[in-house]
Amino acid sequence: MAQYKVTQVKSTIGGKKNQRETLRSLGLKRIGQSVVREDRPELRGQIMTVAHLVTVEEVDNG
Repeated sequence: MAQYKVTQVKSTIGGKKNQRETLRSLGLKRIGQSVVREDRPELRGQIMTVAHLVTVEEVDNG
């Protein structure tokens, strides 16, 4: 199954509460922090919610 590396690139200051909560549920707390998550429908929805605050890369399962 595919995995995605999600990196926060912008601040949540001035953002909506649901966007801040979505970043926290992804495990992101600060700019530059990255997490690797399995590709699931829930993850894709979270990424769409905060797409303007994060970058997403596909990770090889090597």
